[in-house]
Amino acid sequence: MKKILITGASGFIGQFLIKSLLKLNKSVRGTIRSSNSFFSNTKIEYVSIGDINIKTNWKESLVGVDCIIHCAGKAHAMKSSKNDLSTIYKSVNVDGTSQLAKQAAEAKIRRLIFLSSIKVNGENTRNYHMNKFLYEKKKNVFSYKDSAFPEDLYAKSKSDAEKSLWKISSRTGLEVVVVRLPLVYGYGAKGNLARLIKLVKAGIPLPLSMVKNQRSMIGIDNLTDLLIRCIDHPEASGKTFLASDGEDLSTPELIKLIASSMGRKANPFPVPIFLLKFLGLIFGKTEEINRLVGSLRIDNSFTKESLNWVPPISVEEGIRRMIQKNDT
Repeated sequence: MKKILITGASGFIGQFLIKSLLKLNKSVRGTIRSSNSFFSNTKIEYVSIGDINIKTNWKESLVGVDCIIHCAGKAHAMKSSKNDLSTIYKSVNVDGTSQLAKQAAEAKIRRLIFLSSIKVNGENTRNYHMNKFLYEKKKNVFSYKDSAFPEDLYAKSKSDAEKSLWKISSRTGLEVVVVRLPLVYGYGAKGNLARLIKLVKAGIPLPLSMVKNQRSMIGIDNLTDLLIRCIDHPEASGKTFLASDGEDLSTPELIKLIASSMGRKANPFPVPIFLLKFLGLIFGKTEEINRLVGSLRIDNSFTKESLNWVPPISVEEGIRRMIQKNDT
């Protein structure tokens, strides 16, 4: 049986994906940064590949592999200057991905699935009816037809990685599948969502009841189901898919789902949006506030139609699983 290679095997998505593949009796290999990394499952083979960059030697990990799911990448580089960030993102996300694809093509590997970001499409979507003068150039919802419009260094690195993969694919015949992800939630998720869960669990009232946004997300169960579908589906090759649960939530609705999964009652209170943004500016939390109050909607219809795929888990069930797992 041919192996499936998961890069970033010790990460949030990588760990869950490996467990799901093993349940299907798939032969799996995972790459990790160093041999000092923990080994969460003795049923798979781990290969240490060191830092990911233009010099990374993937060859040992590629032996006998049929398909790669490239989860590894650099999403956050705290306390780094803009120049440092640009260098880090290019080294890991662009050069490292290109190196993997080139060596995969040389090894005659059939398919590479690349986990990209919806930020390649843009930072947010706006409703035209809110203010046509201000938002007429903004999208109401992102679709697979949209041109890339990356707005920060991370998004640009993912966009550049995608371009590099398509060039390598056209030159070598390596099948490439790009999956652009929004916020991925589930047990083990970090960042803003983890902080939000802690605040709700502590019973702290949140000043978000006036927020009327809509955001697309994808649960880890639905994401792994989609990625597994992409491994062999004949219609996946050469396409870019936007991934989501297909159920958009406002921030207050998300908070209510988190609270109800804990058996608690949410306690949001009203604060004008402009004041939240002002406070975010004052305290250096502009990006965090924009994510809490802004909209980012995804049209996943092309993904569903192309792959004959329906997200198996509802948002409500996905949130419940995440909270209950966190509590165990």
